[in-house]
Amino acid sequence: MPRESKKAKRDRALEVNSRLQEEYPNAATALQWRNPFELLVATILSAQCTDEVVNEVTKDLFEKYPTPEDYAGARLEELEQSIYSTGFFRRKAKSIKQMAQAVLGELGGDVPDNMEEMVKLSGVARKTANVVLQEGIRPEGPFEGIVVDTHVKRIAYRLGLTKEQNPDKVERDLMHLLPNRLWRQFANQLILLGRQYCMAQKPDHQACPLKDICPKTNTS
Repeated sequence: MPRESKKAKRDRALEVNSRLQEEYPNAATALQWRNPFELLVATILSAQCTDEVVNEVTKDLFEKYPTPEDYAGARLEELEQSIYSTGFFRRKAKSIKQMAQAVLGELGGDVPDNMEEMVKLSGVARKTANVVLQEGIRPEGPFEGIVVDTHVKRIAYRLGLTKEQNPDKVERDLMHLLPNRLWRQFANQLILLGRQYCMAQKPDHQACPLKDICPKTNTS
């Protein structure tokens, strides 16, 4: 079987974006937040946890801890109890407390506005940084990367846009296929597609808006 050209992958990526723009014209993160710091906290909590659970937790959390100072000075045991249902609560509580301390001590109280500084914070890798930078700080771009969560990784592979499984390599491949202006919306669209049609188990191939251009679906 001949190797697919870069142009063919790029054309398919653009067609995917075009179709999903019709399906999800207002695609954005489902996390609820009022400022970039709250979005950063929520995104750290969302690791290996659903957005729905995170939103339930942050309803009370953001009232109990309204400022970075509150997190920085929080007793770890109390913070752990507040975020218990998000899973990995001890690790997340420690990361959030340390992140808040760094924001206050090294960054003058402001969430970083660039990838280089963002990923230095405790509990923040590229996926988290991309979410905060794109949704909370610079939603119109230019963007420094593409959010790659489990949905994006799975669907990009199924669509033949990458052969990689490592999120950073998947991100690199997608960045090479799409213009920068589409990076934010493309990831958000794939996430919604993954929740509605392209699930990890028992994807709904027949109803999927991409069924006729998906190599996975059309492989005999």
